[in-house]
Amino acid sequence: MKNLFLTGASIILLFTSCNKDEKIQTASLEQQKLDYQARQIDIEKQKLAIEKEKINFEKQKDSLNKVEAEKAKKQVQVKERVVYRDSPRRSSGTYAGTSSSGSSGTAASTGTTATQKKGWSSAAKGTVIGTVGGAAAGAIISKKNPGLGAVIGGIAGGATGYTIGRAEDRKSGRVQK
Repeated sequence: MKNLFLTGASIILLFTSCNKDEKIQTASLEQQKLDYQARQIDIEKQKLAIEKEKINFEKQKDSLNKVEAEKAKKQVQVKERVVYRDSPRRSSGTYAGTSSSGSSGTAASTGTTATQKKGWSSAAKGTVIGTVGGAAAGAIISKKNPGLGAVIGGIAGGATGYTIGRAEDRKSGRVQK
């Protein structure tokens, strides 16, 4: 009888433990489904955040392009506004966006007027500096005939100074190519 009782108790215990495993497996399967769905939602949120960043980047890029376009327009407008006053009229030259007034030789722009640039050009300054420097160097270097050395040095220095000054004038916009 003891054996029969022990066998029955062990069978009941075995069946109840098997049912618990199925319940635990069912609960863990449901938990896995919920975890998977939560991960999918997180992934979708990340995708949306990336899309928002792309849109913001495109907006910034568009605004930068607009600013650059406005700067280019302003530069074009500035170039059109340059007008030389009190200069002799040229029959072959025309001014974009300007009209001449009377016989005084002045031109007025539609927006603002710019006065003629005064002072020495960079080419003139470079020529003088180069000539003086070259002449001094030529006189010092040529010990037998300092006069000839000064002349040759002055010519070479003047040409070099003019070339460098002319390049600076082109960069500053004083002279067009």
